[in-house]
Amino acid sequence: MHHDKEEKIRKAKDIILKNTDISQEHKEKALSKVEEWYLQDKGEGLLGAELLKIAKEFDPILEELGLM
Repeated sequence: MHHDKEEKIRKAKDIILKNTDISQEHKEKALSKVEEWYLQDKGEGLLGAELLKIAKEFDPILEELGLM
């Protein structure tokens, strides 16, 4: 799935770069925004994975306390 997102980002960048209807300045802004979205999405995925890992480590403690 991660590879699929990277492929979509690459395609989006290619489309932006090949577009002759927008200025270089707008292309740079668009490329920057696409990269920002990609990094944000990637960061959220990493955060989610880390939170799940941490939660699993607390399961035995919560069970021992009778909270699960």
